[in-house]
Amino acid sequence: MPTNHALLSASSSARWINCPPSVRLCEGLAERESAFAAEGTDAHTLCEYKLKKALGIDMPDPTPNLTYYDQEMEDCAEEYALFVTSIVEELKENCPDTNVMIEQHLDFSSYVPNGFGTGDCIIASDTLLRVIDFKYGKGLKVEAKGNTQMLLYALGAYEIFGPLFGTENIELTIFQPRLQNISTSRINTSDLYKWVNDVLVPAAKLAFNGEGDTKAGPWCRFCKVKAQCRKRAETNMQLASYEFKEPPLLDDEELSKILTQVDELISWSNDVKEYALSQALKGKCYEGFKLVEGRSVRKYSDQQMAAKAVKEAGFDPYDHKIKGITAMTSLLGKTKFNELLGDLLIKPHGKPTLVPQCDKRPEITIDDFNDTEE
Repeated sequence: MPTNHALLSASSSARWINCPPSVRLCEGLAERESAFAAEGTDAHTLCEYKLKKALGIDMPDPTPNLTYYDQEMEDCAEEYALFVTSIVEELKENCPDTNVMIEQHLDFSSYVPNGFGTGDCIIASDTLLRVIDFKYGKGLKVEAKGNTQMLLYALGAYEIFGPLFGTENIELTIFQPRLQNISTSRINTSDLYKWVNDVLVPAAKLAFNGEGDTKAGPWCRFCKVKAQCRKRAETNMQLASYEFKEPPLLDDEELSKILTQVDELISWSNDVKEYALSQALKGKCYEGFKLVEGRSVRKYSDQQMAAKAVKEAGFDPYDHKIKGITAMTSLLGKTKFNELLGDLLIKPHGKPTLVPQCDKRPEITIDDFNDTEE
């Protein structure tokens, strides 16, 4: 699976479209590969293998070389392969020449300087162009509609297959199995190229040249300079400048404004603290602060020896409790889990939480809340 990235990559497009200068500000800074990213890479590799196998394409089994492979990853890859192959079979009923490309290099450099990306799966027929992107993360639900990464993939895919099949309908799908999220959006080519000309091309030109205005927003999440960014600090300090008295002294309009920004304020302050700590560990001093040893928890130097000593004294050293649902599913596999325990599962009401109106979850009433308290 390709791992090289374009300067103006599809995956970071939400950031450089909204904040063009961030590209050059981050240029040259080292990538910080997280365990989550490495796990995602393993999952994509397994998905590629499972899908190719299902389509009769030879590829060596990568499983022995996957660091994060487990039953959950196996199940997710199988679900992905089944999902894609069902679409392929459906399209082939009307278009036997349907073309399937896996881990397809997508070039959109005619609109974005040196722009390219890799599409997990592109399915092209004379009635529809499907762009499918696998997401293994479970921290944030990803939507297909308005997703700039998916729009760039659609652009790259259409540049390849549009002249061959002539379809003007493009369907974009995010397949995110660990959140049970299959998000699909449609766009026609006229709307796609309107976005390209009105939004993408101007932003790409500014980003490549290191020009334009910095702007803080959700796209800051994966920015390498998010902790040092002055614009992000200014944006969050506007909220921090509120004189936080008792909530009854703030009117509803003020509270609504605070609620829309408070998560970003928390995220920003944590990023600043993390960055300052990393610099302090390298020797930098910040006036009024010092490095100290944090709280630690006692632990056994040798668990087996500890258990043996307690057993010999006549006591049981172990806690005995049933495995959680995720761990039990991994132990039994989904099919056996559902067979044995499906009828014993319940889903209690979740704790009420306040979210923006755009959240897709249905609104509950005061009576619903009271039911959860009983």
